[in-house]
Amino acid sequence: MSIPLLPTRRLAAMAIAAAFLLSTFGAGAKAADLELITPGELSAATEGTYPPFSMYGTDGKLDGLEIRVMGEIARRLGLTYRPVIIKWDSLLIGLKADQYDTASDAMDITPERQKQVTFVDGWLQSGGRLVVKADSPIKSGADMKGKTIGVLVASTWEKLATGLGANVKTYKAETDGIQDLVNGNVDGVITDSISAAYTIKASHLPLRMTDDYLSQIQKGFPIKLGKPNLVKAMNKALADMIADGTYAKLTSALIGYSPAPKDPIRSQL
Repeated sequence: MSIPLLPTRRLAAMAIAAAFLLSTFGAGAKAADLELITPGELSAATEGTYPPFSMYGTDGKLDGLEIRVMGEIARRLGLTYRPVIIKWDSLLIGLKADQYDTASDAMDITPERQKQVTFVDGWLQSGGRLVVKADSPIKSGADMKGKTIGVLVASTWEKLATGLGANVKTYKAETDGIQDLVNGNVDGVITDSISAAYTIKASHLPLRMTDDYLSQIQKGFPIKLGKPNLVKAMNKALADMIADGTYAKLTSALIGYSPAPKDPIRSQL
């Protein structure tokens, strides 16, 4: 019994597809083997309340740095992108419980968290800044000793504030902390420099940031341990969109520049 030969054009297409899958996922992995909770769908946790990372536009749709970047990653992988709204303090709990595949929320890559999850290569570089009222006598982070400083609960900002001798007040959403600052209920708020600059500019608030950075960090997309194929696929999609300029276009439209790390923290696989 003879086996019919495939047309040359089809063989070439199959060869190209095979080469793409090999370079994307590594030897031995299949295109469908992305370790997704729901095949064909990339679900990612986000708060939706942390401008300019995630927020609702006037049209009622989710937008923001993380939403745009994660959406583009899903598109390049041929997946449907499904944001999952969740509170910050439940984010890692839900990830480990397979409630979503990853989280786009602006999470700092730290040694402690690297023991709990696998991060995609760092996708954004920023740092902690102290936000105060425009007429505040506070000039730098060193001046917050004895002052009441607002921070996001369970965040790295809490450790920074405590280490500098501040009295810490925690919030479930950083927007609540900023509002408390405007109302005079706290002396300052520690938040991400990108978020702070966007909020002050977009809302025309009588606030300013001190000149010094309290930290320099990279943010990453966490994935539950034991999903190397998904990590590799997202890494390649992210690297490609940075290389071809898509990342810069998506992010610059919101904050005026590309925050892509020059030397991203690599995934620990």
